[in-house]
Amino acid sequence: MDDTLKILPLQKLHIAAGAKFGPFAGWSMPLSYAAGVMAEHLHTRQKAGLFDITHMQLIEVAGPQSSVFLNRCCPIDVTDLEIGASKYTLLLNDTAGIIDDLIITRRGDNQYLVVVNAGRANVDIAHMKAIAADHDCTFRPIERVFLALQGPMAAAVLSDIGIDTGSMVFTDSITTENGVIINRSGYTGEDGFELALPLDQAKKFAETLVADERVMWIGLAARDSLRLEAGLCLYGQDLTEEITPVSARLMWAIPKAVRDGNFVGAKALRTAINEGAATLRVGIKPEGKQPVRAGTPLLTRDGDAAGTVTSGGFGPSAGHPVAMGYVTKQYAAAGTELVAEVRGKHLPVTITTLPFVPHNYHRGN
Repeated sequence: MDDTLKILPLQKLHIAAGAKFGPFAGWSMPLSYAAGVMAEHLHTRQKAGLFDITHMQLIEVAGPQSSVFLNRCCPIDVTDLEIGASKYTLLLNDTAGIIDDLIITRRGDNQYLVVVNAGRANVDIAHMKAIAADHDCTFRPIERVFLALQGPMAAAVLSDIGIDTGSMVFTDSITTENGVIINRSGYTGEDGFELALPLDQAKKFAETLVADERVMWIGLAARDSLRLEAGLCLYGQDLTEEITPVSARLMWAIPKAVRDGNFVGAKALRTAINEGAATLRVGIKPEGKQPVRAGTPLLTRDGDAAGTVTSGGFGPSAGHPVAMGYVTKQYAAAGTELVAEVRGKHLPVTITTLPFVPHNYHRGN
């Protein structure tokens, strides 16, 4: 094992479960377990999958100007969030390129929790600390074991161990008496929860969950196929600092009321909105059974350049290959037929809407 890789606090549990490890974002991460990627993927869609996502960084923001600080960092008004509510948002650079996508949870009048992607944590922290220097607030990365329980049986599993989530809907957050922060959210398109646990509680908690026959450990490989079927972006592939929210079709995450604000990148974002994007993120459905992978060129039937695949693989729940990428605006309409150039061969693909499988988030009655 590469000694430079960070080790998960629950590594021994993963080894005991038959995990195969690989490097990801500076961590040694479980890629799959004994059951295999296909079984893990389908189990999550049908029952409940348990993911160790401790590689993601949690940051506490607090203080009198914490709201002003976060509103400067991101195109959001965090004061619109009720206490116990979360929101997906974006960290932008001066040219409105996406530094990262993240989740902000309001935990009190002047207290927030920010979750950033593992591979961007150092970049995000440096960027946000520079902004925090001008504001009266604290900005503190915290250590927790971070688990995600995803799937249609997730709520029932938690209920059976005494955690009542019945009143929670998608993006709600609670904190238990033992200090476990629970958000009803995830990265699979399914109902589920992300749980930030104090280190001394994590091992017993995870063991209790996987002792339930409805729960199975799930690795990064199935996490990737699940999120791709759900049309969710992976930073570094589908999102980069050169891609704007307009091009990524993520403007739904930026309320119209804040688009005239003074968040970092605001002027450039307004220009991008007014001018429109030259390329757009789309779903891509290959014909046949051969997946198309990230980096695959997309061409018109006449051989002209049309775009590039940014994520691709097989969708076990969809029953066919699934992909995502960016195409020139004129080719972005659903139903457009293109070809993917794979090792000199032209494979037919069709532009499609996202997601490939319906989202099953719990939004209440």
